[in-house]
Amino acid sequence: MDRGTELAVLLGNTRLNAAIGWLLLAILALVGVESALDGDWVWVIVSFSVVGLGILPSLVFSDHFVMLPWEVLALGIVPLVTRGLFAGLVADIAAYLAVAAVALVIAVELEVFTPVRMTTWFAVFFVVVTTMATAGIWAVLRWLSDVFLGTTLVYSSPPPVDPAIEEVALKALMWDFVAATVGGVLAGVIFALYFRRLAAGRTRLPPAVAEAIE
Repeated sequence: MDRGTELAVLLGNTRLNAAIGWLLLAILALVGVESALDGDWVWVIVSFSVVGLGILPSLVFSDHFVMLPWEVLALGIVPLVTRGLFAGLVADIAAYLAVAAVALVIAVELEVFTPVRMTTWFAVFFVVVTTMATAGIWAVLRWLSDVFLGTTLVYSSPPPVDPAIEEVALKALMWDFVAATVGGVLAGVIFALYFRRLAAGRTRLPPAVAEAIE
């Protein structure tokens, strides 16, 4: 058996994929708890969104071996590491990479666990637009919180603010959208190049489940 065949067999191992997947979900859950203790609610939402989406197939099919390809769950951890090592725009991109990871999980779940089939370009478009839309919704929610609750999520001081502060806040929001776009494009390309061609998520499912989905 050559190395390529050995790798295909390893990646297609249902039990191994499920074991690694559950371990990664446990790590993400712990990250969510730690973020909650720190009051970092953005990362709480992201972490538990991935955890919830990750366990959904097992709940739907009542089989703990039914799991996403573990690589897609691992991508949810990468932004957390990046956030801890870098600041500024890199940290912003990490935040939206985490959001893009959620969009990627949704795309892979549709591809693996439902009869839905997206063309490659539409799958990339779906991940990018979902990430950007999430960034837009989050920006609106932060602005509303500042205006009505007196927080400082967008502005550096509670509203009303002078034009100079408003201009700085607007510029920061625009860079947030740039970061979201970059994160979405990266996730979309990863989906097209890896999960579509190499990950073969359905080969990692129990045979009865794979047949039921077809």
